[in-house]
Amino acid sequence: MSRKKRKQIFTNVEVVDAGAKGKTVAKAPDGKVIFLPNAVPGDVVDVQTFKARKAYYEGKATVFHKLSDKRTEPACEHFGVCGGCKWQDMAYEHQLYYKQKEVTNNLTRLGHIELPEVTPILGSANQYFYRNKMEFSFSDSRWLTLEEVQSGEDVGDRNALGFHIPGMWDKILDVKTCHLQQDPSNAIRNSVKNFAIENGLEFFNTRNQTGLLRTMMIRTSTTGDIMVLIQFFKEDKKQRELLLDFIADKFPEVTSLLYVINGKANDTIYDQEVICYKGDDHIFEEMEGLKFKINAKSFYQTNSEQAFELYKITRDFADLSGDELVYDLYTGTGTIAQFVSRKAKKVVGVEAVPDAILAAKENAERNNITNCEFFVGDMKNVFNQEFIDTHGVPDIIITDPPRDGMHKDVVQQILNIAPKRVVYVSCNSATQARDLALMNDMYKVIKTQAVDMFPQTFHVENVVLLEKR
Repeated sequence: MSRKKRKQIFTNVEVVDAGAKGKTVAKAPDGKVIFLPNAVPGDVVDVQTFKARKAYYEGKATVFHKLSDKRTEPACEHFGVCGGCKWQDMAYEHQLYYKQKEVTNNLTRLGHIELPEVTPILGSANQYFYRNKMEFSFSDSRWLTLEEVQSGEDVGDRNALGFHIPGMWDKILDVKTCHLQQDPSNAIRNSVKNFAIENGLEFFNTRNQTGLLRTMMIRTSTTGDIMVLIQFFKEDKKQRELLLDFIADKFPEVTSLLYVINGKANDTIYDQEVICYKGDDHIFEEMEGLKFKINAKSFYQTNSEQAFELYKITRDFADLSGDELVYDLYTGTGTIAQFVSRKAKKVVGVEAVPDAILAAKENAERNNITNCEFFVGDMKNVFNQEFIDTHGVPDIIITDPPRDGMHKDVVQQILNIAPKRVVYVSCNSATQARDLALMNDMYKVIKTQAVDMFPQTFHVENVVLLEKR
């Protein structure tokens, strides 16, 4: 196909739906679907396509003839560039509608699952400032706006502390105010940036692998704890202590001040030593009287308040009487396992990450929970007949796998065990639907409940209760 034909303009096209990954959907005059990143269902727009495939186009709305009544004014000045909150221009009740619709469509169309009456999606009480963890990147060559580029003028300071521009690994948007994490997150980020500039601390250059300051992570909790971790590209004791002392003095509410010296090509800290500079090397989260220790490398649901709702739904679906043996697959740091343990005879958690299992055991001991056991291993290998013979046949299985869903061998082992109930928690209803299809002959979906953990984005969690037919 020629370049000319690949890039086309369609006029007065109505946007009719919201699709996967936050893109909205329109229909071209030739009947093909058009996926758009910058429109809302109900908009009437002109479209410039930039990619053509056999069944669809990808394009961008260039002219808006009519604005949808589903629209709302984005709260963030960075909306449309940042890419982190793609649905800020859609009113929240409509975000929930399309999330619910996606889950239902995936289960019925991909999984061919016969659903009961669908329980309405549970919205988040906090639609902004709900995240407990944010990661920001330093850059000495910040993303320039189109106006700055076209001006031809010297833009001056190019330092940035913010987010990667979508699809551009070496470009960082300088964030002034982020609406995802509660204060003092914005104050810490802006103060650190200004102090670093005033004191000549070099911001990182990803392309050249030069500079001192790489990333900053901020974690908060409902207990009031705050963790700040600065990642340095190299050791410079004088400048490192200068910045860390500034943070400690300026923000005495920070209870855990950490740093990493990372000279690798990538920013991941999971293979790096995390050093505690001041305070504790962890923070605590609390849920229904249970305390969970969270360190720099810990996984914890990033919306604490809504995680509480998700776990309550999971426990309600499990319908425990106190006599059951429960398996919690992909247990992570054991939060769900401990949350349901009060209503179970015994809970066995399995997880592939050794550090997570160590944290699960430590948290269980701290919470005086004696009926939880945790084991480490790749799920498809460790979850075998020998494991069942050793630990008992579960009455109920709770499974909360990563986005890729469960390995087919894990699904088969669940079918071999045939517990009376399975509660499947998923952050990806498409892979959840695939797994449910494999279980459909033996299990019937009794309940399904979508939970919005991430307002202003297209992401959604879903909990399904299965019972033997």
